[in-house]
Amino acid sequence: MKLTRVMLAAPKSGSGKTLLTCGLLQVLKEDGLQVGSCKCGPDYIDPMFHRRVLGVPATNLDTFFTGEEQTRELLAENLGERDIVVMEGVMGLYDGLGGTEKEGSAYHLAQVTKTPILLVVDVHGMGYSMIPLIAGFLSYDRDKLVKGVILNRISGSFFETIKPLVEKELSLPVVGYFETHKDLTLESRHLGLKMPEEIASIKEQLTLAGDYFRKTVDVERIKTIAGEAEELECRTRALYATNEKSEGGKRKPRLAVARDDAFCFYYEENLKLFQRQGVELVFFSPLKDKALPEEIDGILLGGGYPELYAKELSENRGMRMSIRRAIQDGIPSLAECGGFMYLHEEIETENGSYPMVGAMDATVSNRGKLVRFGYVEVEEKIPYFLPEGERIRGHEFHYYDSTDNGSVCVAEKPTSHRSWQCCHVAENHWWGFPHLYYGSNPHFVDHFVQQMSH
Repeated sequence: MKLTRVMLAAPKSGSGKTLLTCGLLQVLKEDGLQVGSCKCGPDYIDPMFHRRVLGVPATNLDTFFTGEEQTRELLAENLGERDIVVMEGVMGLYDGLGGTEKEGSAYHLAQVTKTPILLVVDVHGMGYSMIPLIAGFLSYDRDKLVKGVILNRISGSFFETIKPLVEKELSLPVVGYFETHKDLTLESRHLGLKMPEEIASIKEQLTLAGDYFRKTVDVERIKTIAGEAEELECRTRALYATNEKSEGGKRKPRLAVARDDAFCFYYEENLKLFQRQGVELVFFSPLKDKALPEEIDGILLGGGYPELYAKELSENRGMRMSIRRAIQDGIPSLAECGGFMYLHEEIETENGSYPMVGAMDATVSNRGKLVRFGYVEVEEKIPYFLPEGERIRGHEFHYYDSTDNGSVCVAEKPTSHRSWQCCHVAENHWWGFPHLYYGSNPHFVDHFVQQMSH
């Protein structure tokens, strides 16, 4: 299929990819195009900027989670009808699994989808040295996918001086530049941006980013580069079996999904997998609602930042007790990372300890350092959700840790093969720190839906 698309990638994290991607998306929207966006890798927050603030359909694409063919299928299925798709890279262009492998990198995604790349280079404090830096990245571009450069954090006057030198020596177009603007501040937390709701005047800031982007970057040249992308080759079959209608006149099973400022980390494809199985998603807020929705058959507590809202979550005793009773009554449940933390007796923060749901006899606290970070493959010791010997893939990123992380599963790093015990799992629940990508083993969803339908 013909799909106009381009990727913004960079030599390293912190180069300004997200800000410039949002600026480009804003400009393309203003030009009247139906725009879609993809984030390379397991990041939840950047797509939120695209969806919530800019109103652009956004998804994650990750070659580690879904392999080459399925990644192309997901791109075609989710965004194939958009006028143009903008992909945002992850970390440095060639940084994949363990920081050393190609799989999972922005470049691998560009290779798999044959997407042209614009290299965003932070050249603050650099002069002529930027040329050998860019040349080094081009030397590793085996498929000649890098089609242009955007110079970030550079003055307009020096840009006019250096641009012809870069283009002459590298035979690569410099499509524009972006100056440092003190009125644009996307603050970070840990290794990711703060949530859109936490940043004052975020819509105004991203509108301003679009204004600045249009003034100094050749948007029409970017459209041309995106339009020259090769046709996307992929199967057109449905990715998974669809069962959108309930059988025998029965109502659809209803899955209560926690979604608010405290619980907002969800892969959209995970939720779609439930919908394809005929499940009705019922969203609720552990922060604001007093109890779970009525007539539900399952609970999904996704990741997020419950530690930032520990006081509010604790004070909403009605919801805490509603979830605890539902779990005690045997309603199937999934809880990942932040949702797992919420099920504990207490969350210990720097401001004090706060009672949580109490579905398990354990507490979580901040260990003052990154406890787990990176991709994992998880296998059950006793097969409940997965066929014996099979694994599901996921990602961990948390500073908090539990006094009881569980021991029913074994998680293993895909490159170092370092492993550890994790997760509380039984026939009708799966609780633990890993953020799972259900599409890496759809049997996971099949089992849970069966439990919901009992």
